[in-house]
Amino acid sequence: MRLAEVLSVLDQWFDPSWAESWDAVGLVCGDPDAPIERVLLAVDPVPEVVAEAERAGAQLLVTHHPLLLSGVHGVPTTDPKGALVHRMIRSGVAHLVAHTNADVADPGVSDALAGLFGLTGTRPVDVRGEPGVDKLVVFVPVADAQRLLDALAAAGAGRIGDYDRAAWWTEGTGTFRPLPGANPAIGSVGDIETVPEIRLETVVPRSRRDAVITALRATHPYEEPAFDLLVQAPLPTRRGAGRVGDLPEPVTLRAFTERAAAVLPATRWGVRAAGDPERIVRTVAVSGGSGASYTELARRAGADVFLASDFKHHQVSEAVAERGGDGMALVDAAHWATEAPWLDALAGRLRDRFGTKLEVLVSRRVTDPWTLHAASPGPVPITSQESSQESSPNSQ
Repeated sequence: MRLAEVLSVLDQWFDPSWAESWDAVGLVCGDPDAPIERVLLAVDPVPEVVAEAERAGAQLLVTHHPLLLSGVHGVPTTDPKGALVHRMIRSGVAHLVAHTNADVADPGVSDALAGLFGLTGTRPVDVRGEPGVDKLVVFVPVADAQRLLDALAAAGAGRIGDYDRAAWWTEGTGTFRPLPGANPAIGSVGDIETVPEIRLETVVPRSRRDAVITALRATHPYEEPAFDLLVQAPLPTRRGAGRVGDLPEPVTLRAFTERAAAVLPATRWGVRAAGDPERIVRTVAVSGGSGASYTELARRAGADVFLASDFKHHQVSEAVAERGGDGMALVDAAHWATEAPWLDALAGRLRDRFGTKLEVLVSRRVTDPWTLHAASPGPVPITSQESSQESSPNSQ
């Protein structure tokens, strides 16, 4: 089996076009024509993980985080990242990144995280619409219909899921009269002409609109081809960042936080929560990695608690303390720990897809960068949330 076959499947599952504009996803190094028998999955492309791929004899390393996220102008061996690129090339290890395109996929990173808590009825916290699609309607002489459809398909029209060259047509009659100055392919200037024609309809991804129209004009036999380009309404989708759903049974925030600490991969960072420990939690929002920017969307989605990483002090204060009864609890876990569960989910999909043709390994190396944690000595003071709960008339 060739590397290109695996890359093609991963690009279908995690389309690079879904990635954020600032992101760096896709193949970092490697030859698509190279043979492959083994792949290693990991969160971070750090030297220890590359060494693990070498020891395992993996021909492909798939990581969630990019190696070259910032713009680079070279990869010399004197640069730490450049040295890793050269090391992988010398070892025959290709490197692929699936980052924000995997975050918004269905299923994606947050689906694996939601699965740890048994969430039901999950939906995206931040819904991403399907890529824009137009519908093209063009009228063409019967004899030229197949040739025109081939040209439109080659330019990107007619792609629906796992199908291409998808179209519909019906026969009818076209009529026109060439005016002085025209150079008609059929008929004469001043004479009314009738022609057996095909009404051809096909979809056009918005990103291919210009290419398809250019192909239409270049291939159509008429000097002035008649066509309509209809903009379609956005389609419902399950793609998007984060997931929100319901727990099998309501629990307190304290119990939910303890469960998070138990089911997430262990790290020095651990898990911490903001909010009344006895608050009842029914609806949960989760986001793998840095999900702080989705806090307000999670609240609007009806979440009682939002679990993610990398919250800032003021974001937590605004979401929990300042909103009072309209607030939402937050659970802050280690960035790496919220994304690592996706590796096992991806491994399962690859094994189902390729069977014994591809050995899939998951790195168990903890690449969370925090290495020490020291709890504050002595009793922890009463927090503002606990204090407001004690003084509430409903707390008796």
